[in-house]
Amino acid sequence: MVAGGVRARKNAPPREDVLVAAMATIAERGLEGLTMAGLGRQVGMSSGHLLYYFRSKDELLLQTLEWSESALGDERRALLSRRGPVRERLQAYVDLYVPLGARDPHWTLWMEVWNRSQNAGPEERDRQAAIEGAWHRDLVALLAEGVSRGEFRRVDPDRFGARLRALLDGFSIQLAVGLPGIGRADILAHVGEFLDEALVSPDTAPPLTGS
Repeated sequence: MVAGGVRARKNAPPREDVLVAAMATIAERGLEGLTMAGLGRQVGMSSGHLLYYFRSKDELLLQTLEWSESALGDERRALLSRRGPVRERLQAYVDLYVPLGARDPHWTLWMEVWNRSQNAGPEERDRQAAIEGAWHRDLVALLAEGVSRGEFRRVDPDRFGARLRALLDGFSIQLAVGLPGIGRADILAHVGEFLDEALVSPDTAPPLTGS
């Protein structure tokens, strides 16, 4: 049994290959199309071997979300580290946050993991909180920079960030599940108007250019 287990681990595809395949399946066929048996066939493993590595489908989904969030985190930090007005970088943050459209695979996965979290243990809940915490910390830092540079009104970055993310989550869930009457462009316009009204006053607005 030990030798067989060693061979199975040695011959198994890299963990990331499994996560990539899982995300691709969600993008192509939705969560209903993701089964342990079907995923195993894609990567050349039995469903039993997948369960050996991931313990449960819940763990597979959470690890896939963590992997996807890692890539998004790299993209987010690259966007926010650019030079230029903080308001422009804040808009880039919002653009990255909001789903691309109905059945956006990352948001589909995010909603499923959170739905399953009702029965998750403390470790899994902490890992989910870490995902949310990374988005929140980057937003708070951006808001604090805007206040310190005089681009934004003097708001509490932590409290304002919590409210802004609640607004983004509400709009994003509507878009991700495909509710009629709300499109991505509409959401970006709504949020943009809110940010200008809440953060940018005549005293803090950048000067207009052109004639």
